[in-house]
Amino acid sequence: MQLSNHTRDYLDIHQRVGGDSGFEWKILKPGQNCWRVPACQRAAALIDGASYFSRLEAMLREARRSILILGWDFDGSIRLRPDACPEDSPPLGPLLRSLLEDEPELEIRILVWSLATIHAPSAPAPLLLGTEWQDHPRLHLRLDAHHPIYAAHHQKIVCIDDAVAFVGGMDLTIERWDTMRHAVDDPHRVRSDSQPYCPVHDIQMVVDGEAAKSVAELARWRWAAATGETLAPVHSREELWPADLAPDFADVPVAIARTIPAWDGEAAVEEVATLTADALSAARETIYIEAQYMTAPYVGKILASHLSRFDGPEVVIVMTYESHGLAERLVMGSNRDRLIRRLKNADRYDRLRIYYPCVSTPSGEHRQVLVHSKLIIIDDCFLRIGSSNLNNRSIGLDTECDLAIEASESSTRQGIAKLREQLLAEHLDVHPELLASTMEAEKSLIRAIEALNHRPRCLRPFEAMFTRGPSRPALGTHLLDPEKPFEPLWFLRSKR
Repeated sequence: MQLSNHTRDYLDIHQRVGGDSGFEWKILKPGQNCWRVPACQRAAALIDGASYFSRLEAMLREARRSILILGWDFDGSIRLRPDACPEDSPPLGPLLRSLLEDEPELEIRILVWSLATIHAPSAPAPLLLGTEWQDHPRLHLRLDAHHPIYAAHHQKIVCIDDAVAFVGGMDLTIERWDTMRHAVDDPHRVRSDSQPYCPVHDIQMVVDGEAAKSVAELARWRWAAATGETLAPVHSREELWPADLAPDFADVPVAIARTIPAWDGEAAVEEVATLTADALSAARETIYIEAQYMTAPYVGKILASHLSRFDGPEVVIVMTYESHGLAERLVMGSNRDRLIRRLKNADRYDRLRIYYPCVSTPSGEHRQVLVHSKLIIIDDCFLRIGSSNLNNRSIGLDTECDLAIEASESSTRQGIAKLREQLLAEHLDVHPELLASTMEAEKSLIRAIEALNHRPRCLRPFEAMFTRGPSRPALGTHLLDPEKPFEPLWFLRSKR
């Protein structure tokens, strides 16, 4: 079968590991908890949709040969810069069409999870039936059905000319754009019907160099697995980078970790879960997590072990408060609270804080900021940004991609610490420098947060930190949040 051959060829690629800097990794283990660790001249974290989308639009306009987009969802009606005039920033679909008309060698491919037409927030008709902007021979939009039952293609990747790549938690769809202010009354954070949607916090990473080429290789494999079309790499492209973006990291290896489910005779790849476990286990001083979901028992086990030790790290977690949809509330919300209680019971030395971010209305009410980011920072030595949630699905069911940096130099450590300060300062509505100086004075991340957490825009603790209730996973978790593919007709599949 052609698709399985593509997959097998790809799964063998991990033996070619790049980025040999002579540094002995403490956490990263290519071939075990990551695919490879290629070199990267520049890397930067893009905090929130406005920062990502504006840089993405600039890079799309620079494309000459290839734009390859992978996503859980896609909506061509969104504007990447809704705060700009429509003439300067047209809807994404027509923008892509215009780029094809200006660049005769440009090819655009968009791969979207097949069940986005049912589960995702975008309008299903353009994905199923097409629309005017898609009517071009060099624009190819395909639905990705190459996955097990109930699994999702969850990678959020954009590759441009194999020279620059964006990886993280943000799909190019509705209700993703927001600024770092997360203002309740932001006139640009509205749906197509002009109705506002709630503030949303997310993070994406942009990389260039060999790291971008490797991400593009991964994206080409996924395209081949889903469509049967093998794409050639793009060669001889000059350096590409957003002109207004200062890199957070320079000349640093960037690891690529994947989740690929076992299916149809193909071997599973569970690098993301392994990397998450290895990184959390390596923590000595601080663990900082931003997550939409946190329900995976293995994560709870590692964190509980840290919290029960006298000399364990501080643990600060920022999550979404209110889940949407009945299944999310019953499983993700309930199991999140149950895991919080388990961690609180293990927290013998008061080193755990679990918050949700809020902004205030003019009347003084608190509104949650939906946390969609998937980020882990360990001490000041490890950073992971990607598409993977800390739930069971991301262990071995959904298709995921994360990027990770492990510090080998002081400049990289400073960059990781600065990013953590930037993120927390955003939630606390203070300058990052104030957070850094307060943390230095308090000798504690938790005490620094508590010293500054008194503004209308703030971090609020989850009620489960203080209430009694069940602490074991809810009944039915293995069906609604499974770790592995479920194939009821496995016995009808051909033997390999």
